[in-house]
Amino acid sequence: MAFFRYLASLCVLIGALVALPVAAQETQRECPRGPDLMDRGSARLVAGETIAPGESGQLALDFLPNEGWHGYWRNPGDAGQGMCIDWDLPEDWQAEEPLYPVPQTYITQGLMNHIYEGEHAVLLPLMVPEGTAPGAYEVGLYADWLTCSDTLCVPQRASLSTTVQVGEGGAVHPRFAEWSAAIPPLIDSTARFELTGSALRIAIPLPASLEIGDPHVFIEQRDVVGYAEAQTFYRDGDMLVAEIPRGGLRAEPGELRGLLAFNDEGEGVQFEAVPGNVPTGGTRIGLGGVETPLALLLGGALLGGFLLNLMPCVFPILSLKALTLARAGGEERQAKIEGLAYTAGVVIACLALGGLMLLLRAGGAQIGWAFQLQEPLVVAALLVVATLITANFLGLFEIPSLPIRTRGEGGAFATGLLAAVVATPCTGPFMAAALGAALLLPAPQALLLFAALGLGLALPFLLLGFVPALRRMLPKPGAWMLTFRRVLAVPMGLTALALVWLAFRLGGTSFAFAALALAILPVVALTARRNGNMLVALIAVVAALYFAVSLPFRVEEQVASSESVLEPVAYSEAALAEARASGAPVFLWFTADWCLTCKVNEQVAIERETTREAFEEAGVVAMRGDWTRRDPEITRYLEQWEAAGVPLYVWYPSGGEGEQLPQVLTPAMLAELAEAD
Repeated sequence: MAFFRYLASLCVLIGALVALPVAAQETQRECPRGPDLMDRGSARLVAGETIAPGESGQLALDFLPNEGWHGYWRNPGDAGQGMCIDWDLPEDWQAEEPLYPVPQTYITQGLMNHIYEGEHAVLLPLMVPEGTAPGAYEVGLYADWLTCSDTLCVPQRASLSTTVQVGEGGAVHPRFAEWSAAIPPLIDSTARFELTGSALRIAIPLPASLEIGDPHVFIEQRDVVGYAEAQTFYRDGDMLVAEIPRGGLRAEPGELRGLLAFNDEGEGVQFEAVPGNVPTGGTRIGLGGVETPLALLLGGALLGGFLLNLMPCVFPILSLKALTLARAGGEERQAKIEGLAYTAGVVIACLALGGLMLLLRAGGAQIGWAFQLQEPLVVAALLVVATLITANFLGLFEIPSLPIRTRGEGGAFATGLLAAVVATPCTGPFMAAALGAALLLPAPQALLLFAALGLGLALPFLLLGFVPALRRMLPKPGAWMLTFRRVLAVPMGLTALALVWLAFRLGGTSFAFAALALAILPVVALTARRNGNMLVALIAVVAALYFAVSLPFRVEEQVASSESVLEPVAYSEAALAEARASGAPVFLWFTADWCLTCKVNEQVAIERETTREAFEEAGVVAMRGDWTRRDPEITRYLEQWEAAGVPLYVWYPSGGEGEQLPQVLTPAMLAELAEAD
């Protein structure tokens, strides 16, 4: 049965595509006449109010398709066919462009059509010339349109006529007022639009007091936007800003016309747009807005931040700070001061990172959480810090001012800053919803979420400072602490090695070598200085300065992608649209080399032979978005799923809409999805 349903859907698409004009850039088409055929419904031409000479009036073309069948808007979308009309008018009469009600969206096999289900009426403006004598005039037309069901598309044709009363007299059809009310009004202000390589952005003047539920923009011109792509909306005062991915299409009209639907109840407005500046930022609206209560989001951020303490680059820092409290011998006041200072450092760092991200996004930058690790120079700086900490743990040198060695509030504050910077690259469990919401909420609430994340990260050390019972559970100071510190050098050293790999992925071989040299040379200088060899220390400092100065010039433009047993397609908006249009199931995952959760999931569930075999058997298209480097297309897609960062996993079943998978994948999850499709 599944095969026959798929075959029927394929027939619908083929029929609709065959009917679609091959090179149509305009929505109007030629209308050669043929014999009447209305076997999938009916249509009638209905006159409106009496028309005065020299003025315009309206007719209504009322369509009544059979149950289960639908017609199309002026621009039918990915498939289908718009209506054409050939008029029979009295001499010098003129027909103007048809007026359509707000259409509905219909998605099948990954393609979106703009349709009308059930009865609908298109209004036809008609201009009566000056000097026309009063009386009744017969007006006719020939119409050609396409009617489709879930399994079949059938062209329909009809020659229709009605009587138009000019001057005085004539009766108005009782449904005409209803049909007229369904036509969205044209806003009296001109909208502005701008085209980028990947998106259309439109600024539509609309009063801020007007409530909009789930908006959708219908563009009249063809091949401008990807119809099935998710649309994003922002409110900026009395301006509604829509961002629509282009889906690989490249038409660039000099002006735009379209409809803005407010909801799925047929309410909306028409607009005309010219090229111009479109504001950035604003408040996100629509179904992409935030529905989760703020209290739950704060709880998720708090718990997510708490779990970040288990990361290998944070746990050693937290452990060393805990041991400083043990070494302090239970000084109540000092423990509280250090707990508050550490917390202040963590929270301020999280607020700074979050605030900078929001500020850059308001300026139009396509970035997300952990954007700092997409910058090669930032990674090089973190590599230097991680290497110094590792060497310090190993006892190669001692620096009293190093954050992890300093007692007191100054050292605790600096350690908090460091812990936040190295702990926040990945979105882990419980964090995804909170950080995704932070991209949509007003700035004060978003910053509150970042503060909650920082508080969660600082919570263990804060509790140690304020709960004496927890401090008493810490082991007594002794010689074992030196051994423990050296053990902690192992995860910090692994973190440094991971940063070397990330430097290679971001900047290439030459950049990674220079960054590694820049990280090792300060250790050499400090160790030599400790041993009294000042010449070696000076040479190391000079060499470190050379590598530091040359570092920005070593970043390579292109770096090879990581190998994968699934041989995935590189993500792009056009590639995803093509894969979905093929009718095959699609598994799309977004990863980054700096994301620990991503790499664990890949080893556990993605990069497996059983997954590859299941995908091959089911014909699954594997697609990967690598966010190691900044990529605006990936950032936009993450926003559509309200994800502030990676990992993100989305499964598209055959011909269906995407389903977001959990952030922690089980070994058999993907194979089971492929087998079930």
